[in-house]
Amino acid sequence: MTINCKGDLVDLTVPKVMGILNLTPDSFFDGGTYKDEASILNRVEGMLNDGATFIDMGAYSSRPGAEHVSEHEELQRMIPIVDLVLKHFPDTLISIDTFRSKVASESVAHGAAIINDIAAGNLDEAMFDVIAELQVPYIMMHMKGTPQSMQKEIVYEDLLMDLRTYFSEKVAEATSKKINDIIIDPGFGFAKTTEQNYTLLNHLDLFKTFGFPILIGLSRKSMIYKVLQSNPKEALNGTTALHTIALLKGANIIRAHDVQEAVECVKLVEALKANAL
Repeated sequence: MTINCKGDLVDLTVPKVMGILNLTPDSFFDGGTYKDEASILNRVEGMLNDGATFIDMGAYSSRPGAEHVSEHEELQRMIPIVDLVLKHFPDTLISIDTFRSKVASESVAHGAAIINDIAAGNLDEAMFDVIAELQVPYIMMHMKGTPQSMQKEIVYEDLLMDLRTYFSEKVAEATSKKINDIIIDPGFGFAKTTEQNYTLLNHLDLFKTFGFPILIGLSRKSMIYKVLQSNPKEALNGTTALHTIALLKGANIIRAHDVQEAVECVKLVEALKANAL
């Protein structure tokens, strides 16, 4: 199982880690932490040294209830950092966390390798056509509504069947437009209750039937710290536990704040699989 990133095939048979670089002032965990060149470059270098295959950069916070950011501001936050990172670390495979086709197009023009769309085209009708033209790997996530409204849209007829229908329709549309490298993200925490998130994790392997890589974003989310009655800063151990479960159920990419710990999860689960009787 491979994806084509800027002409190089990345093998996802052994799961890979995607390190998170938030460029927003209001991210739920590390908002505002990386706001100057030195802190950004230190963060990226640390994640690469810890074993990140991809760096996922977001300039629009998608936490529940996040403030709306204009397209212009998102571009102003994003493009200079893409340039900065690739100037110092030219081989970095940058993923762009955006639901806007113009941000996607501009970022790829500046050297980004992947587009990570929380809305799978639902918030920008031009997105699929732009991705088809760019021919870059496309992460399509499940979400209902918008970041501002999603926590009010948690009613499903059948959670698992609704998500499978959603991805069936999205995959059909994407493949009809000749989008080749599709990655599925079930969207933990997006328009889902804590209980629904755990149901989804329990049945993550159902999404392997689509035949595409699965990305999971569980890192320090409320489904962890609410159960543990803690907070995002104290949720690393819980994150590691759920990463392990997700890997055992077929996840191919882990999107994580804590790259070293996520890489260790991958190594341990691969050792477990290699020595199964």
